[in-house]
Amino acid sequence: MSDSIITKKALAQGLKELIKKKSFDNITVSDITEICGLNRQTFYYHFHDKYELVNWIYYNEALKLITCDLSFETLDKKVLQLLNIMKNESYFYKSTLQNTKSNEFQSYLFSFFKEIFVNIIEVVATSDEASLNNKTYIAEFISYGVVGMIVAWAKKGMKQSPEEISKQLKIVLNDSKMFAMSKYLENL
Repeated sequence: MSDSIITKKALAQGLKELIKKKSFDNITVSDITEICGLNRQTFYYHFHDKYELVNWIYYNEALKLITCDLSFETLDKKVLQLLNIMKNESYFYKSTLQNTKSNEFQSYLFSFFKEIFVNIIEVVATSDEASLNNKTYIAEFISYGVVGMIVAWAKKGMKQSPEEISKQLKIVLNDSKMFAMSKYLENL
């Protein structure tokens, strides 16, 4: 493992430790470097600000793991894996998702779901420009709903188990798949 990755992981762990003690909004770069025993310049060598560090954590500790072999067939298992990761570090996700400046998590999730739904619709679609716009719109609509539910679950305290949320999302995703294909076929 490179020194850069080791340093980034140390900074991530430092931030997570701090979030257990105080809100994300009240944590400074100085707090993070102090708990890690590093200087501020080291932090700024790796990250522009604490929001970029949070985005690095989102991507490397959650989203990167679920994207491997991601397809509609594996989506429910990947969503459950993501929800378990979030639940295991609920203090981190609850605190950072409350902050409106750190919305990269939502953007990443949205991109993944949109891609999956576009691919589902393309199975039955042609490639003309009008149908491309329609496919994208339907995929975005469904993706906003799914991502919104995951983020709302986290912001409301993750009271339901990851299994419950995953099961509900699986029902919605299966229904959405059928809706997306039927709406697309209507417009052919």
